[in-house]
Amino acid sequence: MKPSSATLAPHPLLTAYYPSNDAKRSFLRGLFDHTASDYDRIERLMALGTGSWYRRQAFLRAGLTAGQRVLDVAVGTGLTAREAAVLAGGASHVIGLDPSAGMLAHAVRQLGIRGVQGAGEQIPLADGAFDFVSMGYALRHLSDLAVTFREFRRVLRTGGRLCILEITRPRGRLAMLLLKCYMKGLVPCLTRIVAGQRDTQRLWRYYWETIDVCIAPEKVMQALIDAGFQNVRRHVELGIFSEYTANA
Repeated sequence: MKPSSATLAPHPLLTAYYPSNDAKRSFLRGLFDHTASDYDRIERLMALGTGSWYRRQAFLRAGLTAGQRVLDVAVGTGLTAREAAVLAGGASHVIGLDPSAGMLAHAVRQLGIRGVQGAGEQIPLADGAFDFVSMGYALRHLSDLAVTFREFRRVLRTGGRLCILEITRPRGRLAMLLLKCYMKGLVPCLTRIVAGQRDTQRLWRYYWETIDVCIAPEKVMQALIDAGFQNVRRHVELGIFSEYTANA
């Protein structure tokens, strides 16, 4: 069956930052390039030191095992790829993909993984080359989930596993209020104290706004099914941390 030509954006255009999807790509590339040196420091403060533990547990739940070939999409500074490398058996098992040269250089330098500059919507790697594809907290930065998920399916071998980690809006009003206060109140205060780059505050402000308007988890799961994935599941921790898993 021919793939649908319909696009699926993860959220509406945020015109306070960019006027079009094409402009979104260049906006994000520049923003992440400029903030790469601050990213890990802020993330550790936000996660209260539990980020690496949670990522590793999520990958264990998703079935990542030693010897598997891993592609980490939107690798950023390597926070997710680091845990994948531990479970897969070392940096040689992991390739990191990212459109931001600044973020990618940081990940390669810190982890010793192979880095490939590129976007999830058009992965410059061979069909069926990987046993496991991961993406950590970057779904909201894509331009088209339908195209990206088809690319994920293409580069996975038959039976390979996909694991997407994302922050989603909690369903309860109180939980939503608490998350909003944390992301719009406490995190900006932290960035003012520890950030070295002026764009870092803008990055985390943008980060919250994309969480606030991101499409529902049910639409993400349907898009994975439409892309040809099987056994699509969503596991949720603390009401906000979503783990989307599926088989190719």
